[in-house]
Amino acid sequence: MGEGERFQLGTIGALSLSVVSSVSIVVCNKALMSSLRFIFATTLTSWHLLVTFCSLHVALKLRFFEHKPFEQKAVMGFGILNGISIGLLNLSLGFNSVGFYQMTKLAIIPCTVLLETLFLGKRFSKRIQLSLVILLLGVGIATVTDLQLNALGSFLSLLAVITTCVAQIMTNTIQKKYKVSSTQLLYQSCPYQAGTLLISGPYMDKLLTNQNVFAFDYTTQVMFFIILSCLISISVNFSTFLVIGRTSPVTYQVLGHLKTCLVLAFGYVLLHDPVSWRNILGILIALIGMILYSYYCTHENQQKAAEAAVESSQASEGDSDALLNVENGNAALTNSGGQKGPAWGKDKD
Repeated sequence: MGEGERFQLGTIGALSLSVVSSVSIVVCNKALMSSLRFIFATTLTSWHLLVTFCSLHVALKLRFFEHKPFEQKAVMGFGILNGISIGLLNLSLGFNSVGFYQMTKLAIIPCTVLLETLFLGKRFSKRIQLSLVILLLGVGIATVTDLQLNALGSFLSLLAVITTCVAQIMTNTIQKKYKVSSTQLLYQSCPYQAGTLLISGPYMDKLLTNQNVFAFDYTTQVMFFIILSCLISISVNFSTFLVIGRTSPVTYQVLGHLKTCLVLAFGYVLLHDPVSWRNILGILIALIGMILYSYYCTHENQQKAAEAAVESSQASEGDSDALLNVENGNAALTNSGGQKGPAWGKDKD
């Protein structure tokens, strides 16, 4: 199996792991928050990150991966920014309607495209842009309902979009710049993400729910779902870094909307949630956009790989021709007598 095939299989595995783990944790958290009334989302996220760090520390001791330290300021800034983006997304949901929050999530893709184009010089083809428009249109039709605007909620949503985009772009660029794996980056940034949310989480949850997370009645059933949610989060956090590192922040966001559609579909089929023709139409349009995006990305990547192979082949041929010309030139000099022989080779009188 060639290196390209192994990379493709690894990417497919990362995408599959991300979808399965994300849908699983949504179902688990829905039971925890809707049925058991544990509504402290930010604090729960901090526990997710803390458990993820502990599990990675154990894996490091067992030598499942190697610790590769790099610039501490970059790790700290990245970890804190990730924690802030998670907190801002939760605040955005708390101070806005569900419909406006969905619009906030939809805005992450065009914002990411804009930032990568302006600051990283990345170019997105017209076909990729069209597929993203179709995807966002479909998800918008399926999920966005009421759009109630307010100044504070809009400001928090804007900050959430910007910090999320920058954090996801940094995930990709840091892995490539410092040549660290997703596991190594997650291990080093997790303490800063967890610390940021452990400190701010209880206050944010108190602000949003008017309840104290530490005064909640932690029954056996609640503890079971909290532990299950934390265990699933290990896979969620790992697959997030893995997908962004192997693909791109935009692809990760596209995958996130696929998860949204799957969660909606599972809710309709398994939980008998109310469904309308608008939801079904939106999901179908979104799936068309995802299929087009996947097809165009694969096609363009194959074109780039073919062009790189041709350039490499031409460079090799150029080096061979240059070497052959040098050898022919040396032979011509020797045959024409232009090159003097060694002194010891002359006849002595």
